[in-house]
Amino acid sequence: MQIEVLYFATLRDLVGLRKEQLSLPELSTVGDLKSRLSERGDRLALALGSALFSVNREFAFPEEQLKEGDEVGVFPPVSGGAHPTVLRLTEEPLDLNGLVASIAGASTGAVCIFSGLVRAQTVRGEPRLTSFLEYEAYWPMAEAKLGQVAAEMRERWPEVEGIAIVQRVGHLDPATPTAVIACSGPHRDSGVFEAARYGIDRLKEIVPIWKKEVGPDGESWVEGTYQPQASDQSS
Repeated sequence: MQIEVLYFATLRDLVGLRKEQLSLPELSTVGDLKSRLSERGDRLALALGSALFSVNREFAFPEEQLKEGDEVGVFPPVSGGAHPTVLRLTEEPLDLNGLVASIAGASTGAVCIFSGLVRAQTVRGEPRLTSFLEYEAYWPMAEAKLGQVAAEMRERWPEVEGIAIVQRVGHLDPATPTAVIACSGPHRDSGVFEAARYGIDRLKEIVPIWKKEVGPDGESWVEGTYQPQASDQSS
């Protein structure tokens, strides 16, 4: 099938085109298109890690299936100015240096990063070994809730400049980063520490992501206890 791909801003500069016609196999998804474009080079692949996609002028997610004649937009996160926001669910390894670069600007003097890791041994209850974790997400709702978490962080800490919230999904081995919350600001007292802590706590409350622990003694889903309230709905 044939689709039309439109490139904007930094993605246009990296591709060197404003638009092009691409041929994809039937039943291809937005994620398949992203993988196809990533093969064109490391710089483009890095930029695509935080890029947004639209299909027929509506935001699209990786699992969305493409159809003949679709118009697909590829563009960087809409920052609304000098305060970038990077929100992403991904099956790809996390690039901490790339995330820092994506939220740092000319006035940035401090960046605080929280990164969760897969434990090889869990001490909750009876100690047990973990061979790997499987993360699952309700993708469309999770993407929306990541945006809500970022908005709440900005409301509480207005001096924070850039925000990145990235969550891995799929198979993760021990010592692998699972989630990264990064905040940039003009200095260390601008709320970057507090905002990052709030971000990871809030992610675990309202973003629909689950993990399965798999080890020598079997496997089990880990469920939380937080019950959302009416105030947790995005406005």
